[in-house]
Amino acid sequence: MIPVSAILTTRNEAPNIERTLQGLSGFVDQILVIDSDSDDGTADIARRYANEVVNLPYDHGRIVPWIFQWGLDNLRIRNEWILFLEADQSLEESLKRELEALFAHQPIAQNGFYMRRKQIFRGRWIRHGGYGSKYLLKLFRRGHGELDEKEQDTRVYVQGPVGKLEGYLVEDNRKEAGILFYLDKHLRYAEAFARDELERRQSGMKWKLKPRLLGSPDERTLWLKSAYYRMPLYWRSLAYFLYRYVIRLGFLDGKEGFIFHFMQAFWFRLVVDIRLEEMLEE
Repeated sequence: MIPVSAILTTRNEAPNIERTLQGLSGFVDQILVIDSDSDDGTADIARRYANEVVNLPYDHGRIVPWIFQWGLDNLRIRNEWILFLEADQSLEESLKRELEALFAHQPIAQNGFYMRRKQIFRGRWIRHGGYGSKYLLKLFRRGHGELDEKEQDTRVYVQGPVGKLEGYLVEDNRKEAGILFYLDKHLRYAEAFARDELERRQSGMKWKLKPRLLGSPDERTLWLKSAYYRMPLYWRSLAYFLYRYVIRLGFLDGKEGFIFHFMQAFWFRLVVDIRLEEMLEE
């Protein structure tokens, strides 16, 4: 068992949460679940595995980062190392073995670690379109990581050196097999993303990391996002889709890849642009 406190966020995640918790049970020292008004039995499933399950009322105007920050500020965390997971994210066996090796050799020089994401969509591994090499910072030393609650992506900012783990963090939201769920979810996200961009445009609000093309995975993501913000509305969503689907070979991901890249890279971001234009005209 590794000396890590895993913090998970849930809201009506019965199709996903048990798979994630089964993989953590007996592997990490502490499991903490923050549930937001689930009514599908999610909390009951979580109580079978977690050390603590707390309810945090759902805020329709905000997405996940503020919930994790609330957890850092309010939960009874007993370990130095913290692992952030969403309900549809689980650790592949190769990543577990890597983590065991990491904690078997003390002291650890780094304050945080990126994990390589394996994106599954409708049962298919999305290997192309830039998704086969995407890293997420999920593991960090307590007191050295913070979130930007204004940002809509869950991004942990770590002070000090960070490392990379090569085992896979599997992200597989079984609920996204239903297209109506996918559409409803991303319509809510579009509103939040549009408001975030509007606020950054109007106030000059900066990210907590300096965007750099040749920096860390998060610094590079923020550099690309800054460049995307400067592009014309509407055209930028089309350009981003063509970049992912053609230049980054997303077409090799088959039918599921087309749906994923088209909906996530073009349709979703087109809705964001439409909503942002409405906000700018108000």
